[in-house]
Amino acid sequence: MADKKKNSFYVQGSILAAASILTRIMGIAFRIPLTRIIGDEGIGAYSNAYEIYNLALLLSTYSVPIAVSKLVSARESKKEYINSYRVFLTAMGFAAVSGALAALVTYFGAEFFSVSLFKSESSAIPLRYLAPTIFVFAIMGVLRGYFQGKNTMLPTAISQLLEQFFHVVVGIVAALIFMKLYADSEYQVAYGAAGGTFGTLIGAVVSLAFLGIIFFMYFPTLKRRFRKDSGAATESYSMLLKLVLITIFPIILNQTLYSISGTLDSVLLNSVLDSKGVPEEIRLVYWGRYSSKYRLLANLPLSIASAIGVAVVPNIVRAFTEHNQRMLYDKTAQAVKLNMMIAIPCAFGLAVLAKPIMLLLFNDSTEMTTALMQLGALAILFYAYSTTTSSVLQGLNMLHYPVIHAGAGIVIYVIIDYILLSFFDMGVYALIVGHTVFPMIVSVLNGIRIQMATGYRQEWFRTFFMPVVCSAVMAVLSYFLYLGLHTITSSVLISLVITIIFAVVLYFVLMIVSKTLSEKELYDLPMGGRIVRLAKKFALLKE
Repeated sequence: MADKKKNSFYVQGSILAAASILTRIMGIAFRIPLTRIIGDEGIGAYSNAYEIYNLALLLSTYSVPIAVSKLVSARESKKEYINSYRVFLTAMGFAAVSGALAALVTYFGAEFFSVSLFKSESSAIPLRYLAPTIFVFAIMGVLRGYFQGKNTMLPTAISQLLEQFFHVVVGIVAALIFMKLYADSEYQVAYGAAGGTFGTLIGAVVSLAFLGIIFFMYFPTLKRRFRKDSGAATESYSMLLKLVLITIFPIILNQTLYSISGTLDSVLLNSVLDSKGVPEEIRLVYWGRYSSKYRLLANLPLSIASAIGVAVVPNIVRAFTEHNQRMLYDKTAQAVKLNMMIAIPCAFGLAVLAKPIMLLLFNDSTEMTTALMQLGALAILFYAYSTTTSSVLQGLNMLHYPVIHAGAGIVIYVIIDYILLSFFDMGVYALIVGHTVFPMIVSVLNGIRIQMATGYRQEWFRTFFMPVVCSAVMAVLSYFLYLGLHTITSSVLISLVITIIFAVVLYFVLMIVSKTLSEKELYDLPMGGRIVRLAKKFALLKE
């Protein structure tokens, strides 16, 4: 039972989700001092550089971990350990070449991309410091994917935490130093932003070093597993390279379409507002508030969705390979429910507590940042569901459908955003509409395709309806609690911390009392036995 519990999807998914939460929290903690060091204009340049960096990463190597995980998992389930290792070696060669090329193109084309896409020369400076990270991430991604394919998420989780920790520490120190070194330059804030991106590079290097050590320690075990190989025919490297490319290409397209939405947001906002005579400084402020405040917070629960998606792929691949329909249904249902029971309360909480959160984290009490968070909270739910269901389709070897669905969503959302920006003078608020419409379309299409392909029918009451009810009750009570505490203490920090703790506990209690979470589901969570005993002690569960 212990081994089964250790390898359960809930445990592995929770490990990666917990690491994602911590890394996102550290990322938010990083943006707070960085914003105060380089200001909204500097953050705008920093965000523009990251949009181009993310796009280059996506087009070259970002999809490698998922592809490696999928191919390794399929061979591990059949005890083809030698072929599994050959997948790793093939993917490593591909990643090294593609990562190096993408890094060089990004470095030498930094000014061209920044000016062409964002009409911003200053964004080229932090982008050059980011470029080498693409190559480092390529190698690191193969190692992460290999361990994920073996259904162990711990190396990835620890490496993510190390990566973010050094990113934060080095990034803040470098930003301060660069701001002083270039105090007399007209691009001072851009160099400050470059300090922040330099931290990204150092964090990636440290993370890669950790994974390299883990792999070196694991190698003797790997050689022993070779002797237990099923004896299947050895797959050639040329054939495996074709498989890697065939697997990677649709995943690249899907993830690119998801992530390119941020780049398109910036391109549309800057292009339309530039044509209306809005100066670069103002456009960078708008973009900084949208990308580095609203989207930064919205991405916190979405990082959990991505983590759960990564964790579910090996399970779906195994069920698909073994033709285990029951396992396929169970893992799909578990992934969707785990995602929704996290994403739904996060969306409600961010909406009702938007103003104090923005004030505490960014010292920003403007109506714009608060309204962006309140209006954009709904998008969190659709992104969480669409991310999970896209991972399920990838595990089912239906790699092209997430691409088609994301492509349809992109086309519709770009048209809507352009119309709202050009003819309705909505400014940055237009981006919120597109940010919601895009994942909503993908969610609907993904759900229909999964049902058509497998016969899986989504359970709605305990997966969606009850979490919404519990979240709504939690949000209303939390809002009034915050108002009361702030009236008494006049402290945003104290009032918000107490309110958040209250909200988390209340939501969890409501989920148990309403039987939305069963005793079995509670037990499957990390430390599930303790949670069940505690729930029974307080009469939340029957003995």
